[in-house]
Amino acid sequence: MKKIYVVGLGPGARKQMTGEAYTALEQSEIIVGYPVYLDLIRDTFPDKIYKSTPMKQEVERCRMAFGEAMQGKTTAMVCSGDAGVYGMAGLMLQIGSEFPELDVEIVPGITAAIGGAAVLGAPLMHDFAVISLSDLMTPWDKIEIRLRAAAMADFVICLYNPSSKKRSDYLKKACKIMKEFKKPETICGLVRNIGRKEETSQILTLEELEHTETDMFTTVFIGNVQTMCLNHKMVTPRGYNVTR
Repeated sequence: MKKIYVVGLGPGARKQMTGEAYTALEQSEIIVGYPVYLDLIRDTFPDKIYKSTPMKQEVERCRMAFGEAMQGKTTAMVCSGDAGVYGMAGLMLQIGSEFPELDVEIVPGITAAIGGAAVLGAPLMHDFAVISLSDLMTPWDKIEIRLRAAAMADFVICLYNPSSKKRSDYLKKACKIMKEFKKPETICGLVRNIGRKEETSQILTLEELEHTETDMFTTVFIGNVQTMCLNHKMVTPRGYNVTR
């Protein structure tokens, strides 16, 4: 059966790509993806044929991948993080329904919430919610409802796409919503360029986070009422009794 992989590359570093993802790319003749993500793997797989489309041409990119696979070429569609978390898996399966003769295999990867949490310490040890602040696919009024509900329920909250040039104040708006239910001193963290040479991280309060500049390469973590800073690590205790 003709094969097409949908591969999550992880945060970006080769060491954070799963073995399954590496094998899928090794077995592929064609690798399709957004140019920024293709650049992360060109040196690792220099002999592959790479094809891409610009941002906002995701549907065209998927059809390009299926077109190659239909010609009998083992093809991989790649994205950062995990393909099923704000990635390409859903769209590929939607379009894949038009190609029943193709075997579409979803290959998991390390999403930013997991990679960033490891950098900060252990912020996701209890219930948490992941919310994207990008309103490209979801209207802001719905994002606001989700932010308010997650904050009211005292989830640890992980924010993807916290700000961009066109959305420079979105993180500030999100923090104001958080402060309706969370204290200003709530422990928060952020990680930029997870797993890459330029990786940086910071632990700060919700009050400080509200006035901090971020970008699309930053993942933000907002703690719950139990989250604390221990030896410069962000930790959300799960409830174990560690007293002697």
